[in-house]
Parts: sequence; C-alpha cells; structure tokens
Amino acid sequence: MKYVLLFCGTADDVRRYEQMSDAERGAQLARVGAWFADGRIRGGQRLAPGSTATTVRFGADGDPLVTDGPFIEGNEDIGGWAIIEVADLDEALHMAKAWPARGVVEVRPVQED
Repeated sequence: MKYVLLFCGTADDVRRYEQMSDAERGAQLARVGAWFADGRIRGGQRLAPGSTATTVRFGADGDPLVTDGPFIEGNEDIGGWAIIEVADLDEALHMAKAWPARGVVEVRPVQED
C-alpha cells in the first residue's frame, strides 16, 4: 500500500529549528537524510514555507480567485511530504513515529483507482 506522509510544524517548531546551532541543525538534517534513505520511500520533497504559497479557490459560480498565502488556516504549516510503500497502516505509522524532525506527521493512504 502507498501512503503520503505530510510533515507539519508550528511556528514554535520553526523557532526551535532557527535557534539550533549549525552543528545541531547539521545533525538533525543528517538524521532526516538517513530516514529518507529507507528503501520504502518512493518520493518526497521539502516545501517552502506556507507564507510563499499562492492559492486558487473556486467560488460558488465556479470562477477562480487567486490569493497569496496558504490554502488552509491554522497553526501548522506543511513543510514537506514523502510517498512510502509499505504493507499496511501499521508499518506506515511505524515510519511516521520514527520521523526524526518531530513536529506533526499526517498519514494518508494514496487512493489508487
């Protein structure tokens, strides 16, 4: 089964990352790199902050409206994603629990129809 892991963080997570020393940041990025080296990962990417987003919403009349900013309101921002291929949800959750950067990891099955 394929799942998408969405890596989310709060403003506090961003501040904590920015306050790390270069050595601490390098060590964390090395742990993240090792996590991504897992053979079950089929793709993924780090995203620019939500503040750089441009959003297209469709009104009731179907007309698109383009606005600056993230597509969702909330305290968390999606910082990246990974597609994993595993046997089941338990294995996907095991991988999500091992995410070294912490924060929030949302696990969603890929709908293949």
